[in-house]
Amino acid sequence: MESQFGDSGSVDLDDTRLEALNPQPLLTRDYETRPALVYERLRQQHGPVAPVDLLGVPAWLVLGYRESLQVLQDDDAWPKGLENWRARSEGRVPADWPLGPSLEVNHVLIQGGSGYRALRIAWDAALKPFQDPRHPQAKRLRTAVTAYADELIALIAQGGSTGVADLSAQFSRPLPLMVASHLLGFPGSQGDDALMDMWRVLDAGPDAEPALERLLETLAELAAAKLKEPGDDFPSYLLAAHPDLSLDELARELFMLLGMTSDHVGILVSNTVVEVVSGEGGVRASLSAGMVREAMNRAVMRKPPLVNFVPRFAAKDTPLGNYTIHAGDPVWVSSAAAHADPLFAEHVEGSTTISTRAHLSWGAGRRQCPARELASTVAAVGVSRLFERFSDLDLALPADQLPWRSSPFMRGLRSLPVRYELASPAEQPAAATPEPETAGPVVPDPSARQRSSLWRYLTGLIRAGR
Repeated sequence: MESQFGDSGSVDLDDTRLEALNPQPLLTRDYETRPALVYERLRQQHGPVAPVDLLGVPAWLVLGYRESLQVLQDDDAWPKGLENWRARSEGRVPADWPLGPSLEVNHVLIQGGSGYRALRIAWDAALKPFQDPRHPQAKRLRTAVTAYADELIALIAQGGSTGVADLSAQFSRPLPLMVASHLLGFPGSQGDDALMDMWRVLDAGPDAEPALERLLETLAELAAAKLKEPGDDFPSYLLAAHPDLSLDELARELFMLLGMTSDHVGILVSNTVVEVVSGEGGVRASLSAGMVREAMNRAVMRKPPLVNFVPRFAAKDTPLGNYTIHAGDPVWVSSAAAHADPLFAEHVEGSTTISTRAHLSWGAGRRQCPARELASTVAAVGVSRLFERFSDLDLALPADQLPWRSSPFMRGLRSLPVRYELASPAEQPAAATPEPETAGPVVPDPSARQRSSLWRYLTGLIRAGR
């Protein structure tokens, strides 16, 4: 078989069907701890596209950057939608397949078919007020993110002006969940119990299934409330843009926003902190020049939060890499592997201050993540506030000893232990005064917050660390 780096037109394609290739399991211990080595082994053995076993189900994993773009940018040749999956239609996907529940929730990131376009247009319309920096809602959101970040930092400070904290559990993960609660328009601290259930679902522990049931019920109740009394929030805007959505459909879309933005943003914040504090002095200095987005781009190049996209399917027999992908085969694009593709990575200069924008962290083509600007803004504000409020922030473990958690879709830190020193009050930048059009409460009532399950959990972390 010719090298993956040759002209794909001169390669003798392997026409063996996916089911006959006896692919090796992808989600192994090596994948958990050293995914780059797993990708490289697959690349050496198969080229830019490799057959893998995903918890008992065969699939194609796209490792090459060029091939990833080919799939992501051609919705006609590589559509989404589980109805396109041949093995599923033929009953060859086990009913208890562990990834089934997450793929069966038919929201905007998974849906294919004729209904997608109207849904995506509605998403873009509903998110525009929060993503357009000229809009009052976007200004209000930035004020809210800053307030939430300061609230979490103040809670960490209860453990002392210097000390050790787990920035993942105490900042990176709760911050986007709190912001998501703001976007969804939960009254007071009512959303905090839903946020804790979202956390349990993302961790996929033994209580994940009942947590998911409670969460979907809570989101359905919220959807019904917004239908009855709309507000200045995402579900109300989505209903206005797509009035035909049922309550069940709206709840699924709210679940997607809550889950995707919270986990993706939380991982992005943690990874950017690691990039800054473990990098060269110029990386940290660049933050002072307002280049937080550059640090984030560098972080997603090295360690994208979303390592594998939800599957697409071959519309017809199609050559890709060194194989023929047969109609109905599932194809998973790996952004992490694509970023490590030598054909791409050799053009990325690691020591430059300005990073490439060619990363695939948010996807590519027409189906790029609709909330990418929103998520980037939340992460950038959170990271900026950390380095403004802490005069010193360093890893409490060597970077190569930080514990990671991997799933078929995401990869992030289990914990981010840091040694910190708070800036003195005189050193802390004055909080921005909200403009008149953004005035109004941006964080829940503190007394209600203190009674919430999320706040009790975070307070418990401070007490345990003393």
